[in-house]
Amino acid sequence: MRRRLVISYLLLMVLVLIALETPLAATLASRETERVRADRLADATRFASLAGPALRGGGAGPLEGELRSYDELYAIGAAVVDRDRHTVVASPGWRAAVGTGTALDVALSGQQSSGPESVWPWTAGAVVVAVPINDGGEVLGAVVIVTPVGPIRSSVTAWWVLLALAGLLAVLACVLTAFGLAGWVLRPVTELDAVTHEIAEGDRGARVLHRLGPPELRRLAASFNHMADVVSDVMDRQRAFVAHASHQLRNPLTALRLRVEELGPSLTDPDGRSEHRLALEETDRLALVLDALLTLARAEREENERITVDAAAVAASRVAAWAPLARHRSVALRLSTTDAPAYARTVPTAVDQALDALIDNAVKFSGAGGAVTVVVARRDDGVALEVRDTGPGMTESQLGQATERFWRAPDAQNVDGAGLGLTIAAVLVDASDGRLTMRPGEQRGLVAGLWFPSPPPVPATGPAAGDPASDPLPAPAGPASVR
Repeated sequence: MRRRLVISYLLLMVLVLIALETPLAATLASRETERVRADRLADATRFASLAGPALRGGGAGPLEGELRSYDELYAIGAAVVDRDRHTVVASPGWRAAVGTGTALDVALSGQQSSGPESVWPWTAGAVVVAVPINDGGEVLGAVVIVTPVGPIRSSVTAWWVLLALAGLLAVLACVLTAFGLAGWVLRPVTELDAVTHEIAEGDRGARVLHRLGPPELRRLAASFNHMADVVSDVMDRQRAFVAHASHQLRNPLTALRLRVEELGPSLTDPDGRSEHRLALEETDRLALVLDALLTLARAEREENERITVDAAAVAASRVAAWAPLARHRSVALRLSTTDAPAYARTVPTAVDQALDALIDNAVKFSGAGGAVTVVVARRDDGVALEVRDTGPGMTESQLGQATERFWRAPDAQNVDGAGLGLTIAAVLVDASDGRLTMRPGEQRGLVAGLWFPSPPPVPATGPAAGDPASDPLPAPAGPASVR
């Protein structure tokens, strides 16, 4: 933006210089030419006053010496011709030039002639001046002076070069001033852009200095800071409310569950016992929702502190933790990874909580006889983890809604869960500058993928400093279904 602003200032300055210097350059060329023409007309008039005796046949007299001295002093040729165009007296350097005949025609008609009007740096030829010689009202001949245009061109060129240098200095001054002015004007905008990115990255305490730039931008910076304060306060209040509400609801929910449990022994009717069991299940589900809300509030409150974790080790621990539940549901849970560590840079608990959500969904929806495979590999300067299972999968429209809060697929409304697992995983992955993707499997189900960036390289000589080349992902054991 600064470059465009400077270019606009520079273009305006160049247009102004062209508008001012073009007529000035033409005026200087005309002035130099007019000065030479006036001098030559004066010289020719003096020679015409001395040419009378030569034209009457009384001899050249002092005219020949005058012309010779004039030629030697100024290197300008001059001649006296009669009315029949015969040269009567001429200086040693006299040479006719283009336009001499036209000038003689005008002079012999009784008028002075001089041309051209202006000499430009590219003009060739000469300045021709002709003055009639009169005697009692009769034209006896004419005096012709031919002046080379070289000195005039040099003088005009010097003036034009001086104008160009003055214009160049003005342009340089304009550029320096424009850069300073553009920097002064755009510095608040640049800082506003930088602070906006910092806030988007999670630094909600970043603010703009509102004492820079013009008054309008100062007011804009102050308004932006006020807006950031208000938004930050609203977000803090919202997250605090969710956390406090979830926490405060746990005590009455626990008391309610105890009271419902105590009703069990007093129920003898089979329908009543069935309703009692459903009530207990609903209280358990409500407890899960409150726990998920607390986890989500804590995840959104993270200040993006980053730690380095071994994603392969975390994946192995999570597979081991979910193995008993998978065996209980007759689901084969496997881990596919290399022996080498796969280090990732994430916010705390991002890898384990995201894997918990994905493995939970995969085991839950694979069904008896299904298979779930957790794959860990280095890829794209980071660590990729995939959870694949043989569940029923989701449609394309459902994939776009899967990370929304409390969203559940139409065919999973009665399945245990709070509908916040993928939302929490997406928040943690986004805070880690990672990616959460879901795609259909090759045959059925979906593949839920996580990617986290690797930590910055540290010079080392041990095995940990090995080549981080990407390891190919093994072939999928089956697609995953993610809810």
